[in-house]
Amino acid sequence: MTFIILIIASYLLGSVPFGLIIAAAHGTDLRSVGSGNIGATNVSRVLGKKWALVCFALDVLKGLLPMLVTARLIALPSAGLHLALWLAVGCSAILGHIFPVYLKFKGGKGVATSLGVVLGLWPYYTICGLVAFAVWVLILLIWRYVSLASIAAAVTFPVCLTAAVAIVPDWRFGALWPLFTVAILMPILVVLRHRANIKRLIEGTESKILGKNHPT
Repeated sequence: MTFIILIIASYLLGSVPFGLIIAAAHGTDLRSVGSGNIGATNVSRVLGKKWALVCFALDVLKGLLPMLVTARLIALPSAGLHLALWLAVGCSAILGHIFPVYLKFKGGKGVATSLGVVLGLWPYYTICGLVAFAVWVLILLIWRYVSLASIAAAVTFPVCLTAAVAIVPDWRFGALWPLFTVAILMPILVVLRHRANIKRLIEGTESKILGKNHPT
């Protein structure tokens, strides 16, 4: 019962559209301006960097908090089962952000919330998540494409996890298989949510951060 409650609560928290709320507090409907996306990138375009950072932090917390709460409340004898249940709670938050019940299931792309989930699963995901986040920052600083940075970071994550399991003696695939399953599914989801961005990147029409020519 605790597990079911955590999944439902995580989904409902993930569904909270903080970007939309922040923009509404400034008299703007975020869905009708810029790209129409409810995430931090569109908030940056409409309200500036400060509020974009606030939105980004809140979206990260939507994934991080359920993971931390679950770690305190659930303790199961099987490592694999424990990880699977833990990840199920985190995935609920991501799905809530992408398919929010409050917005008729039309939400954001889930990158920031996914980062929160990754950072909250210590130590397996946290270390690899920090590496992926560093890749995100590096690519964003060099090329200034949020979409490209997000895709590259998502792809980096499972590669880093695989390398970590190969290097760390105590990290055995048999016990960590749920981590690999989700680590592969998350990048696929990120790429699918960025299909339009990929097309614009290929065409050379994708908007750079704070750019004004095309939506992201």
